Amino acid sequence: MRQDGADMDGLIAYYGKFSEEKRLKSQYGKVEWLTTLMKIREVIGGRQGLRILDIGAGTGAYALPLAEEGHDVTAVELVPYHLGILRQKAERAGLSLTLRQGNALDLSKIPDGSFDVVLLFGPLYHLFTKEDKVRALTEAARKLDETGMLFAGYVMNEYAVLKYGFLEGHIRESFDKGKLGPGFRVLNTEEDLFSFDRLSDMDEYRKEAGLTLIKRFSQDGPTHYFRQTVTEMDEETFSLYMEYHLATCERGDLIGAGCHTAEILAR
Repeated sequence: MRQDGADMDGLIAYYGKFSEEKRLKSQYGKVEWLTTLMKIREVIGGRQGLRILDIGAGTGAYALPLAEEGHDVTAVELVPYHLGILRQKAERAGLSLTLRQGNALDLSKIPDGSFDVVLLFGPLYHLFTKEDKVRALTEAARKLDETGMLFAGYVMNEYAVLKYGFLEGHIRESFDKGKLGPGFRVLNTEEDLFSFDRLSDMDEYRKEAGLTLIKRFSQDGPTHYFRQTVTEMDEETFSLYMEYHLATCERGDLIGAGCHTAEILAR
């Protein structure tokens, strides 16, 4: 799914119907959102007025709270529908954000070396070649100043195999249709909407982009495997679940089996 090619129309159509905002506001979606926002704030470390670039900003899940906290946020979003919602929400909240329609493979209109933090959540889910993923990382990293940090998020191979393959009963069909290869590797193709990676893939992309790994964490852990259970948790139980997740989300023996994994990277 090249974001600068003909398949972009399919991606725009999908996100015109699917509510990413609703997902992140659900109780199971909050696990990813709260965890990621906490990690961003850890990197910010109490500093004020940082320059933040959110690539693939959606309807503002991270851009808006960071702007509310006083940071100078530039949001780049591919889907016009999302950009319109983000603009309306910012106006209602009295927030000043710089909004641009664009994609992760071409950020030439944004000055290099001009941001303290860059967020790349979403675009890498929809790029299907190693070259494009390295290009997206390289484009994002160029926008960082010398001491800036880049957050990059991925959807994981094992989540697709376990959830869609085994839990939902499509494992034989996936092999028959050539969607799974040896070692239960998801065979990403441009016909599909999402692209799935393993930690070893992320290592390869990062090295080719010339980036240094600072930290890696699971944004949602096992949440998507029993999301109905998480959704139905009472407030006290959900609080304990979040405590468990935050205590384990950086454990190397668990990272990679969840749905979403993120890396914090430096130039």
